Amino acid sequence: MGNSDEYQKLGMGRSITRRDFLNGVAVGVTGAYAALNGPNVFAAQQPSSGKNESSDAANYPPLRSALRGNYPDAVAEFDHIHEGKYTEFPVADNEIHEEYDLVIVGAGISGLSAAHFYRTALGTDRRILILDNHDDFGGHAKRNEFHYQGRTFIGFGGTMAIATVYPYSYGAKALLKELGVAVERYPEFVNHELETKYSLASAMFFDKEHFGEDRVVAGHGRLPWKDFFAKAPLSDAARNDLIRLHGKNPDYMAGLTVEEKKAKLAKISYQDYLLNIAKMDPGALPVFLGDGERNNKRVDTMPALEAAQHDAVGFNGLGLKLGASYNEGSFFFHFPDGNASIARLLVGKLIPAALPAQQSMDTIVQASLDYAKLDEPNSRMRIRLSSPVIRVQHEGSPETAAWVKIAYRRDGQLYAVRARNCILACYNRLIPSLIPEIPSRQKEALEYPVKVPMMYTNVLLKRWTAFQKLGVSRFSAPGMYYPYVSLDPGTKVGGYEGVTTPDQPILVHMIANPNKPGLARKEQNRIGQQELLSTTFEQFELQIRQQLGRMLAAGGFDPAEDIVAITVNRWPYGYAYTYDSLADPDVPIEQRPHIIGRQRFGLVSIANSDAGAAAFTNQAMDEANRAVQELLVRQGLT
Repeated sequence: MGNSDEYQKLGMGRSITRRDFLNGVAVGVTGAYAALNGPNVFAAQQPSSGKNESSDAANYPPLRSALRGNYPDAVAEFDHIHEGKYTEFPVADNEIHEEYDLVIVGAGISGLSAAHFYRTALGTDRRILILDNHDDFGGHAKRNEFHYQGRTFIGFGGTMAIATVYPYSYGAKALLKELGVAVERYPEFVNHELETKYSLASAMFFDKEHFGEDRVVAGHGRLPWKDFFAKAPLSDAARNDLIRLHGKNPDYMAGLTVEEKKAKLAKISYQDYLLNIAKMDPGALPVFLGDGERNNKRVDTMPALEAAQHDAVGFNGLGLKLGASYNEGSFFFHFPDGNASIARLLVGKLIPAALPAQQSMDTIVQASLDYAKLDEPNSRMRIRLSSPVIRVQHEGSPETAAWVKIAYRRDGQLYAVRARNCILACYNRLIPSLIPEIPSRQKEALEYPVKVPMMYTNVLLKRWTAFQKLGVSRFSAPGMYYPYVSLDPGTKVGGYEGVTTPDQPILVHMIANPNKPGLARKEQNRIGQQELLSTTFEQFELQIRQQLGRMLAAGGFDPAEDIVAITVNRWPYGYAYTYDSLADPDVPIEQRPHIIGRQRFGLVSIANSDAGAAAFTNQAMDEANRAVQELLVRQGLT
């Protein structure tokens, strides 16, 4: 874990007093010792922004810092569930005192959307309860909030954008419109001030472990590739091959037809293509280590054909005629807190008392949300947080039962409710253990995918002069734990202004996909999950401080003085698994595991992005709509 001198130099273990934090002087950090001694380093501090003045992190979850995402308490029951601890329903029937028309397991985008679709179909008089294992709603759409020196800094701790490589369905478009979100307005809110006012650009950080020395090379994607790679610590052979691949390539597969090329590229990895077909020098491979598309498809696990479809380097001489692809940017939009604002807008529709007045994209970012209103006894729509569901069971035969009962744990106690319908908007691999009565074929299908481990970390800096001195706003760091590091200027939606002058605070966003090169993609995901689950906040903090210290050293960055706060959003169960031509069998759509796995079982329907095999917000909405429709059809209501 490092010696004491290194700890002191990096600022590990520092603590700050409440007075120091509020006044913005003698600034310390979210020290490892504070993180180890409690769930939240900001728990004792009142926000100073003028909003939520009566709340602190104890009753306003976005303020909670240190280890977030799937934090330990949120997933503490998962192993018990998988091990069959609750095979027998753990609550006696005479101890069940609550009944609902619908109980939804999971308060992410899919679960919240399901509640909205159900109420739209049957009316607001229906009694609905949403149970979630986290202390905040939104699932992967996580809001991180920091109050410092009289200002509020908002970052996204998970799902960032309303974006897709496929056109939105009518239902998803209609829901966004109903929520007051117009994605076509995004150009009004994009904040390019960092790049324009301070002439900042992208850079690549070449680390000594992979390239022989630590070196920052600015101008990534802006300089001519020959000039850019001339500054990199590479061998002549590696440098020349990278320049060749980034330019106009010859046909490395001459003699094959277009269809033969596509068939071959579908069955080899991008790494195999670069090394064995494009004949790239192996010394250039580390440049591609951090590259990866959605779902942890890296250079060694991404099919070469898929890389070509994403305009990766090295294919422009093959004449593949891939055709125009759907423009994801046409549906690209994000709030400062990512899709957490979508979740907040949904909560505003479901429980109007939780938010003031009618909310829209122009107001939701800075709206105060009252968490105490989410689970009021007299409300017909309730969201109960910190309540992991541990067992779901029909009362009688699944196809004839009138009720299904749902057991959950809260504050160390076991409880249960009854429902006429249930929607599981949790993740697929948990479902066979939650409801073990489902058919074995469906169990196997639900257990097939392995969700993608993700890390979304927000670091509040006291100043960002080091970035300015280097002329950099974002880093690609292919050999480092966090391959993507960028200043967060803040999307200017609803009056939020995140960008500052270099001598003032700013958020830095860091993204990582833990993986083990050389293994199959699902195996890499499993190992990454275990890595995230077994790593302490102190270890994450040390990694962050070391990486930022190395990358920004030439700009005069001091990890001990410049880092104010750290929030690590770990998602061992992150993105939904998607199929590819290397790792998955080519079978008809109706035989795909997600189709088999999402079949309704009695009174229980399944809604989540896993059920659509796509890690997109619109997919979560569409699966929620489908799940509700299945229940309505069963009841003869459509």
